[in-house]
Amino acid sequence: MVTKLRVLGILICGLTLGACNLSGQTQQSTPTPVNPVPATVKSPVTPESQVTAMVAPVATQANPTIAIPPPTTTGSASPASVAPASPTAARPSPTSMQGTPPFSATAAPSIFNSQQVTLALEEVAHGYTEPLFVTSVGDGSGRIFVVEKRGRIRSLPDGQLFLEISQRIRSSGSEQGLLGLAFHPHYSLNGYFYVDYIDTNGDTVVARFNLTADKSAGDPGSEKRLLQQKQPAANHNGGMLVFGPDGYLYIGLGDGGGANDTYGNGQNLKTFLAKILRIDVDKGDPYGIPSNNPFVGNNNALPETWAYGLRNPWRFSFDRLTHDLYIGDVGQNQYEEVDFQPAASHGGENYGWSVLEGFHCLRGNTCDKTGLVLPVAEYDHSKGCSLTGGYVYRGKQYPLLQGAYLFGDYCTGRIWTLSRDQGGNWQTVEQLDTDLQISAFGEDESGEVYITDIGKGVIYRVTAKQK
Repeated sequence: MVTKLRVLGILICGLTLGACNLSGQTQQSTPTPVNPVPATVKSPVTPESQVTAMVAPVATQANPTIAIPPPTTTGSASPASVAPASPTAARPSPTSMQGTPPFSATAAPSIFNSQQVTLALEEVAHGYTEPLFVTSVGDGSGRIFVVEKRGRIRSLPDGQLFLEISQRIRSSGSEQGLLGLAFHPHYSLNGYFYVDYIDTNGDTVVARFNLTADKSAGDPGSEKRLLQQKQPAANHNGGMLVFGPDGYLYIGLGDGGGANDTYGNGQNLKTFLAKILRIDVDKGDPYGIPSNNPFVGNNNALPETWAYGLRNPWRFSFDRLTHDLYIGDVGQNQYEEVDFQPAASHGGENYGWSVLEGFHCLRGNTCDKTGLVLPVAEYDHSKGCSLTGGYVYRGKQYPLLQGAYLFGDYCTGRIWTLSRDQGGNWQTVEQLDTDLQISAFGEDESGEVYITDIGKGVIYRVTAKQK
């Protein structure tokens, strides 16, 4: 079990992504690839006995499985004017749209059986400095890159420098720094990649970069800023970037910081804060707005908005098979949650912050849940304090893991799987209890899943075997 002192330190830092290095270990200057070795995990039953994940299953708690019915929208939202300062005001509906959704599933998903699999972690490389994301280029090369909080992007596993923009970044706050990276779907042709960072003024910047003339690395001088958002506080900055199956860029921003939605942005559709945005980077200058975005034509909302009511959607991802969207939204004082958007969605979901925290009313015992989309999973702060969203496993090395959404907690290092049973109910199962500070999950080109440990500077790969 993680010590109370370490968890207390994390809470004091106000972490969402866990930038404080509380591990007490010295970072190496150059990342070092390693031969695959099992990571050490903790047994929640006998904390003093260390086991290696490759040779023994990790014990779960007495009641590890939590069943949740399929997600529902409570009530029905009715069109109304937006009242930004009031989280309980009437909530506008997305603009009515005809035709098909942005994209649909390409295949029927398989049913994951959480009782047949044992997860483990193997170290891929170490020596990174505060790594907080790992992702693939997606151009057929198999290349993988690691984002370091202080403003560098380096290759995995050899640690070669790809981009250095640390002088443009404020990383002093625990939730500030270089936060996100996404490669253009046609990167092999145009060399474009996109980053999300906090600038020296403390504000969010989403920018595009290109390659150097010899195409060996990113060119710091090629920056083109697409979007800027003033941040009223140093926390809840979001930072996730991902290109969806539709080719549009999805951008995550938190509610502006403070506590309990200090600035009233959770239900305010006139700001980028507390949202997932959706933009077209291939049209317009600096970008275009997809015509089927849910609030296009709504004068009470910004047209870039794809979903709202999010406290801090630190990490989210699309299932590469079904195209469903999973959102890890970091909670306030009591509950962490995973939100879900099916591939058939037209967007415009209101995930409830700051009316709700998880399934629960934030202020008092009752609240108006009309039009709110409830989470598909939650856990309280007895199990952790900062959820890190992950990926649905679609790799080929571990067929038993197919269809499982993997996510974890930064504070305690716990890792869960989330999946639907044959009845359509969501099942959450704790699979591992580690000593990692899980800042992110990542996915390589073949669908294998990775984890970044921001405290130790280590990158792991998720493995699995039959129980």
